[in-house]
Amino acid sequence: MALRSSFEGSNEVGVFSTLTNAYALVAVGGSETFYSMFEGELQDVIPICHATIAGTRIVGRLTAGNRKGLLVPTSTTDQELAHLRNSLPDSVKIQRIEERLSALGNVIATNDHVALIHNDLENETEEIIQDVLGVEVFRASIADNVLVGSYMCLSNAGGIVHPKTSVQDQDELSSLLQVPLVAGSVNRGSPVVGAGMVVNDWVAVTGMDTTQTELAVIDSVFRLGENAPSAINTTHKPSMVESFY
Repeated sequence: MALRSSFEGSNEVGVFSTLTNAYALVAVGGSETFYSMFEGELQDVIPICHATIAGTRIVGRLTAGNRKGLLVPTSTTDQELAHLRNSLPDSVKIQRIEERLSALGNVIATNDHVALIHNDLENETEEIIQDVLGVEVFRASIADNVLVGSYMCLSNAGGIVHPKTSVQDQDELSSLLQVPLVAGSVNRGSPVVGAGMVVNDWVAVTGMDTTQTELAVIDSVFRLGENAPSAINTTHKPSMVESFY
């Protein structure tokens, strides 16, 4: 189900958090309401790690990950890396990436199977993404925007892209990713869907300004109604349990 929250008054929840099927990262220093939203949905199922990256709270924009791995920029400190390793499941590979485009969450959109990346990422970075996240990688843009991680939000069930993405581009991206896509917005018309929300296979968290219509689109494309928390124990348990070993 899609939930609304904010981080210190900001609706850009995807800037301050990263959500996968195996773990969640949330920035330190948020309100209890923000954390309780995640804990209410996730704490009995996956670990929630309170973290900073490179001394900042924009953990959602600096990291990219899925249930198999987490990529962090080279500016991540040794202490932060150690904290992540201690907090996340042992099965999750954590890798620092030396890359000029260091806001990895802006330049990588990924689920557990496929990743879209910024056209200018280094070839070496592309190989690391394939290896650590265990995904097929494609270079792409979304509605002529190179920041694929900012203008797309993706799960294993579906994805939302920039509202100005043409039907032809949606079809091409959908066939690459093998999931249905819709052009949509969050936070009352914001096209920056990757920064405005986070999603995994059973829950989405978006900003407080997101309208009922936007929430309905999110619920529908990510099929969140089919994967209600009660279904986690049956539908998702096998894949989650497997991800912890």
